[in-house]
Amino acid sequence: MLYRWLYEASDSFSALNVFRYITFRTFISFFTAFFLCWILGPYFIRQLVKKQVGQTIRSDGPQSHHKKAGTPTMGGGLMILGLLAPALLWVDLLNPMVWAVLVVTVGFGMIGYRDDYLKVSKKNTKGLSGKFRLALEFLISGIVVGYLIWSGEASTVLSVPFLKNVHWDLGWFYLPVACLTIVGCANAVNLTDGLDGLAVFPVIVCAGTFMIFSYVAGHAEIARYLAIAFVPGAGELTILAAAVVASGLAFLWFNAFPAQVFMGDVGSLSLGGFLGVMAVMTNNELLLILLGGVFVVEALSVITQVASFKLTGKRVFKMAPIHHHFELKGLDETKIIVRFWIVSILLAVLSLSTLKLR
Repeated sequence: MLYRWLYEASDSFSALNVFRYITFRTFISFFTAFFLCWILGPYFIRQLVKKQVGQTIRSDGPQSHHKKAGTPTMGGGLMILGLLAPALLWVDLLNPMVWAVLVVTVGFGMIGYRDDYLKVSKKNTKGLSGKFRLALEFLISGIVVGYLIWSGEASTVLSVPFLKNVHWDLGWFYLPVACLTIVGCANAVNLTDGLDGLAVFPVIVCAGTFMIFSYVAGHAEIARYLAIAFVPGAGELTILAAAVVASGLAFLWFNAFPAQVFMGDVGSLSLGGFLGVMAVMTNNELLLILLGGVFVVEALSVITQVASFKLTGKRVFKMAPIHHHFELKGLDETKIIVRFWIVSILLAVLSLSTLKLR
């Protein structure tokens, strides 16, 4: 890996000392990811079109979506590339937290890829069995988090946002909590991915927020000043978060309304898994409920709709997830998207306020 070589070479060439700083590597990680995805984007889309990897639209979905049938999907693979390239170049791969994030992100991406492949090849919206997909997600999360707890690399303490000295050490009971955080976030992002740019922008905002959280948590003096848990090694996750922000922005260039490409499950599951494991690594599991409020509401709308229909035979919303409900009420697609973006920014600012309120 390039970082280790540059780090060691800095003893002989003082100009290379900048690579010792997380802030500098965060900046170059950002631009590496952005320009890589932005430059490769058109080629990537052409290859998807050439291979006829087109989106299949739900038959019971809004009528306005039928014109989107055939739009290239699985574009999330581009963002995974935008994460892996800077990771190989600028991140310390001897850090176990880095590997935890990469394994979850890529592992969930592979599950999403298989799901997308089945949908495209069979020309329907079913894909993998829901139970089988969840089982694979919990398996990956369990192995990763379980190893970190066993090796002492992960904290088992659950911190409560907005409260300074409220911490619960769950011991091994932390494992199911962490797994539920990761899997729940991945599937919530997956449910949100239904309109052009609707999911990727909140992902960008959340990743940018975790970029700040991971930096302050990994800096002993700042963590002490803000009265938050110091997490040794968490600083390296700042570089990964910057790569996700940048690759997300580059993807949005092509995914903005009207979308030239969709991220597909390969993108939504991997990015949702990334946010979930970042929350676990930085001890912000409960805060993720607030920060990812857009994703939480989308997921709850589906759960509420299903539960209501099974128990009473009636639907709470015209259609779930909730963004389709607003569509069927007559709101323009772009208006729904931008308003969800605004809400995601407000929630991020509120989440960042907990740094000082604690």
